[in-house]
Amino acid sequence: MSETAPQISEPTPDVSRQPAPVAAKPRGRGLAALALLVGAAGLAAGGWSSWQLYLQQGRAAQQLTQLQQVGEATRQQLEQSRADVATRLQGLPTADQLATQRELLVSLQGDQQRLARNLASLLGKSREDWRLAEAEHLLRLAMLRLSALQDVNSATALVQGADTILQAQDDPQAFAARGELIKVLEALRSLPQVDRSGLFLQLAALRGQVDQLQMLAPEYILPAEVPTAASASDSSRWADLWAQLSRYVRLDLQADQDVRPLLAGQSLAQVRLTLALALEQAQWGALNGQADVYKQALASAHNVLDSYFDRDNQAVKAMQQRIGELSELPVVSQPPSLDGALNTLQAYLKQREARELLPEAVDTEEAGQ
Repeated sequence: MSETAPQISEPTPDVSRQPAPVAAKPRGRGLAALALLVGAAGLAAGGWSSWQLYLQQGRAAQQLTQLQQVGEATRQQLEQSRADVATRLQGLPTADQLATQRELLVSLQGDQQRLARNLASLLGKSREDWRLAEAEHLLRLAMLRLSALQDVNSATALVQGADTILQAQDDPQAFAARGELIKVLEALRSLPQVDRSGLFLQLAALRGQVDQLQMLAPEYILPAEVPTAASASDSSRWADLWAQLSRYVRLDLQADQDVRPLLAGQSLAQVRLTLALALEQAQWGALNGQADVYKQALASAHNVLDSYFDRDNQAVKAMQQRIGELSELPVVSQPPSLDGALNTLQAYLKQREARELLPEAVDTEEAGQ
């Protein structure tokens, strides 16, 4: 028996019962506008990217052109440098030439060093010889200053300079010469200081004061004439008579003072001239170291002041006192003799010269053998 499967029938939908279609909402339009905007933005971005890519390609092409130009210039410089180096290499000496030049350079350096040593030795000896010659010259100048001008200070400085030169030589052979120079120095330092120029100037100042003493001598001055009137009295007549007599006679009632001669204007000028000449003669004696002339001239000036000028006047007293003080000052000194020091120095120079010539003579003999 065959069984028949039951058939199940599906329910048929009821069309009448389906819901009615809903009307479309306006939101779909907004989405379309948004999609449109997004597409436009993408299109703009693609265009901008395309434009930037185009610009970059242009810049890359320009840079490539510049690099090509730089490369070409560099290549040309390298070729020029290569050509210069090749030219220089062609001008360089060979190894044999370099060896020969090196030997010549070594020989030249040796000769130069020997010449420098010889020159240094010659210059050193010449410098020492010059210094010793300078010491001798200083000593001669000191002798001249002492003999001609009696200038002890300058002579001392000159002898000191010569001793300093011998001290710088540091030579035991110069001991005797230095001993003589030091003896002379000590003798010069013990001499009295003679200021001749100072004495000359002081006497010149006194000579300038002579003109100020012109009214101090007893000079006769005529009284002024007084005109008399027609109706003059007896007393005025006696006064005129006394004025007339006083021209010829002068009475000095002070018996305790010495009677001085009356000097007219011309005689007083001659006395002033005599005093000035005496002071000038004393200046000459002081400047030339003539002690006798100096003292005699000052004594004459003192006598003129005492005989023709008022000894009670303060200016005359001051000048007499100053002349007496100046007459006591020395104008000459007895300097020591520098002949011994000069002879000793010359002997040392000759000994030094002979000592320097001896090695040269020995070298000459050895070279001849």
